[in-house]
Amino acid sequence: MTELTKLTIRQTISGLKEKKFSAVEVTQSYIQNIEQNRGLNAFITESFDLALTQAKKSDEKISAGIAGDLEGIPLAIKDLFCTKNLRTTAASKMLADFTPTYESTVTQKLLDAGTVTLGKTNMDEFAMGSANTNSFFGPVINPYKRKGSDENLVPGGSSGGSAAAVAANLCAAATGSDTGGSIRQPASFTNTVGIKPTYGRCSRYGMIAFASSLDQAGIFAKNVYDAALLQRVISGFDTKDSTSMNLAVPQFEKLLNSDVRGKKIGIPQEYFVAGMPEEIVQLWNRGKEILQKRGAEIVEISLPHTNYAAAVYYIIASAECSSNLARFDGVRYGFRAEGDKLSLEEMYEKTRAQGFGDEVKRRILTGTYVLSAGYFDAYYKKAQRVRNLICQDFIESFKKVDAILAPTTPSAAFSINESKTLSESDPVKMYLNDVFTIPVNLAGLPAISVPAGFDKDGLPLGLQVITKHFDEQTAFDVALALEENS
Repeated sequence: MTELTKLTIRQTISGLKEKKFSAVEVTQSYIQNIEQNRGLNAFITESFDLALTQAKKSDEKISAGIAGDLEGIPLAIKDLFCTKNLRTTAASKMLADFTPTYESTVTQKLLDAGTVTLGKTNMDEFAMGSANTNSFFGPVINPYKRKGSDENLVPGGSSGGSAAAVAANLCAAATGSDTGGSIRQPASFTNTVGIKPTYGRCSRYGMIAFASSLDQAGIFAKNVYDAALLQRVISGFDTKDSTSMNLAVPQFEKLLNSDVRGKKIGIPQEYFVAGMPEEIVQLWNRGKEILQKRGAEIVEISLPHTNYAAAVYYIIASAECSSNLARFDGVRYGFRAEGDKLSLEEMYEKTRAQGFGDEVKRRILTGTYVLSAGYFDAYYKKAQRVRNLICQDFIESFKKVDAILAPTTPSAAFSINESKTLSESDPVKMYLNDVFTIPVNLAGLPAISVPAGFDKDGLPLGLQVITKHFDEQTAFDVALALEENS
């Protein structure tokens, strides 16, 4: 039965309609896979009883001819999407026992389409990290290993649990969130497809916030079609989120077209960074050749302010995190430090000191510093000005090209030990894992990472397709052209 877990969503939907198997059987197959692969630590909370109940209802709806677009499809949900009556932790001690009384808009849309919830996936605490080693519940293990080695590798972060779950066939697909590359980087590390849509394409209602002007919900899937279908389902305007855009959502999966003849593909010269492995450059060149052979025109472009993106991002993201995480004070909900006769201020201090992990504390302190009197203009305000310049670079480039092609990451997955060493000794170097993904978030653009090959150690590598605001369709189309030749 575990063979059912290797099917794409499209194949699963077809099989369910043709009564080749039931939604309960599919769900049981995924549950069995999860139980056999708990060593990956991909899930924080498992919801198997709920999943089987939902699957039974899906079978009834399929039999009655009233199936939703994703009826009976078992999904995993990143653990920062609030799920009604199902524990939601953001991988933090601060929320380790928090059970929401409401549903996020993204997960509600999936439930309305008929999905089955297998559980909540592990992540970096409050989505802060590039390796998924910052979780209160322990690191996630990448299903891939280097040839001839049993050393555990990171799946990328912060959505590492979702990426690992899809890669290991523990779910048909999974939700993720992308603040600076947290969908695309793990997708590249795990040989999955990861889509980060335009900022405002999806509602952020019910997502536990890290950086409000950067966070955006997206999808991990086994192929481009599945990603397009799921992205269409979770997109749309929401009156509960003032940043969601009131625009019609295209039928992404139905409009998919891998014919890229006549399209202009931009190659940003600034993405050729010093020290980048030759294998990444070769992969990039192969991607260009594939698109050229299929009739696209390759155009050299410049994004001159790219070099400032990482510094700008960590100022703005930390500032917003400092503000957003101020609500976790031990008063209304979540963890509260114990102690006799603590004053209110002492309770605040102990709760936040004990409830947050090291990386979260680091970013809160950085954010508080750049927002403080005397430094606001020097850091935060200046970062916002440069952010606008980065956005303008993209806007100018999209006057010349239809899409931009770049590597997703500057390397393949690295070991958990390497990650811990870097986090402690040189956190800035760890932050640079997102060097190719961060500019997209600062500009609010859509981008997709698609599997593109393997390095000499047998580890997956991805290519990233970036398009103009609200043009996810072109991103899916170009990604499909690459997928068909991979």
